[in-house]
Amino acid sequence: MTRSEENYIKTIYHLGGGGSKSISTNAIAEQMDTKPSSVTDMAKKLAEKGLVDYVKYQGVSLSDFGVKTALSIIRKHRLWEVFLVEKLDFTWDEVHEVAEQLEHIKSEKLIDKIDELLDFPKYDPHGDPIPTKNGEFQERDKQLLSELPVGGQGVCVGVKDSSVPFLKFLDKNKIALGNTIQVVDKEDFDNSLRILMDGNEMRISHQIASNLFVKKNS
Repeated sequence: MTRSEENYIKTIYHLGGGGSKSISTNAIAEQMDTKPSSVTDMAKKLAEKGLVDYVKYQGVSLSDFGVKTALSIIRKHRLWEVFLVEKLDFTWDEVHEVAEQLEHIKSEKLIDKIDELLDFPKYDPHGDPIPTKNGEFQERDKQLLSELPVGGQGVCVGVKDSSVPFLKFLDKNKIALGNTIQVVDKEDFDNSLRILMDGNEMRISHQIASNLFVKKNS
């Protein structure tokens, strides 16, 4: 597979919510910043390789082989992110773009060795699950911080928005995975939250709270 083909497979997987849901060529084109006609051409190529099912005017869906391929690419990407953070001291806002390049390395032996070196991590630096070599992964029981009621408490386990500006904002405000967060108050006007985080009180916007995943304490 070419790098472009792998990017299409991964995009279709994410747009489909991780399954074989049919995705319109327009949605794929918008996500990849390209023309719908280019998506159609690629869909035909991928269909010839047995990676997708393409029906004109109905969209594109991944075959079982396509899902397996997508999970392999995602596994490489997320393992590289862990490697960059744990072994090369990259920050979590720096790793995505580099991992986008490294995920296309073909050597399965290299990826298996990195997985072993890292002691088979289950989640990447942003809290996303890492598929195993067999395509299995463990989703966390999580919810958005914005969904917690006043008095509710949970541990930060992931981010919905992994953009560089958002991650830098979290670093600036010392919000990180593993922090315990309690909702002290919720503003009716704009749904902003007053939270207690590891003993420190602060106010965050609804937008921020809607991009932080927490695992609710029982």
